[in-house]
Amino acid sequence: MNPRVFVLTMCTFAFGSAAFIFAGMLEPMAADLGVSTAVAGQLQTAYVLTSAVLGPVVAWLMGRMDRRIVVILGLVIGLVLHLACAIAPNFETLLVVRALAGVAGAMSGPAASVAAASLVPPERRGSALALVSGGMTLAFVVGIPIGSVAGAMFGWRATFVVAAILAAVALTAVALFLPSVPAPPKREGGKLELSGIWPLYLTSFLTFAANMTLNLYIAPIVRVGTGITGAGVAVFQSMIGFGAALGLWLGGRAADRGAGKAWVLQCIALQAVAMTLHLSATHHILPQGLAVDGLVLAAVFLAATALFSISPVTQSRLIQMTGGAPVALALNGSVFAMGQALGSTMGGAALAAFGVPAIPATALAASLVALVTLSFAFPRTKTA
Repeated sequence: MNPRVFVLTMCTFAFGSAAFIFAGMLEPMAADLGVSTAVAGQLQTAYVLTSAVLGPVVAWLMGRMDRRIVVILGLVIGLVLHLACAIAPNFETLLVVRALAGVAGAMSGPAASVAAASLVPPERRGSALALVSGGMTLAFVVGIPIGSVAGAMFGWRATFVVAAILAAVALTAVALFLPSVPAPPKREGGKLELSGIWPLYLTSFLTFAANMTLNLYIAPIVRVGTGITGAGVAVFQSMIGFGAALGLWLGGRAADRGAGKAWVLQCIALQAVAMTLHLSATHHILPQGLAVDGLVLAAVFLAATALFSISPVTQSRLIQMTGGAPVALALNGSVFAMGQALGSTMGGAALAAFGVPAIPATALAASLVALVTLSFAFPRTKTA
């Protein structure tokens, strides 16, 4: 593997950490800002909606720019806005700044994927994309838990300072080590054929919606299921990273051998199992202690493994079908973000209406909807 791909992994690590950096401190942050936990969760909705709406626009405007420059601009914008989040005086200001921060992710995410695909031979493309996506894995193992620990020690504002520091480290690495990566050549005809790639977008949307219904609210889920709060939530967040690492490794290998529909459906079924375990924990089928702690840890691990086993397969096929067109990758980033936005909205609505146990119940329902829908919508392939 080209060692420069690891530099791009640092970028997704920084942005992945920033996306969920405050999740472990969601309840104390909401109390300090004078809003409910469900309302505070919409900080994530604002972030991903902006990324979703502006992603294709930014990709079109910067489509002919060097991918290295696009990544650097995204990191600089993210660094400044994370610091602005740390000093926001009230919830309304924080909401606006978080929404603007979504622009940074909209710029750098697709650019990093295209750059990674350009740095390796075609037969290694799936593994390269899995490695870049592994930055999100590392975010859950290291970055987001560090944010939770820093927040527990110094207050929730420190989580955004951590996000800014991670962006600064990634920016330095890109500036020093990433070579120029010219934009992919313009596609003949200049248009994307959506008829063949829309099932890939639908897969990204439905799977992320189901998973993010629960992920953003991991702190209250862990509190109700296990009784653990504060910095202890970081242990459960890190399991997302370990599960994602396994998922990306499995998904990268699956992408390299051309896996398709059967792989996707198996992973969604595994995600549904994980949500069932979460539902069981919040209904206290086991007494508090090591047994229920293990149950919740297993649920977190399995859900992450399932989700991240799908991404390399769909992304690799998308790049293959579109030639790595920036707008095509940006659209995929948008549907990721729209799925996250829908998930965080559904989770918040379930929490506000029925309490914490309703969150995994909603996530399970969303997983089953995804399973049924994609069993019809996702095309079969010879290797599926």
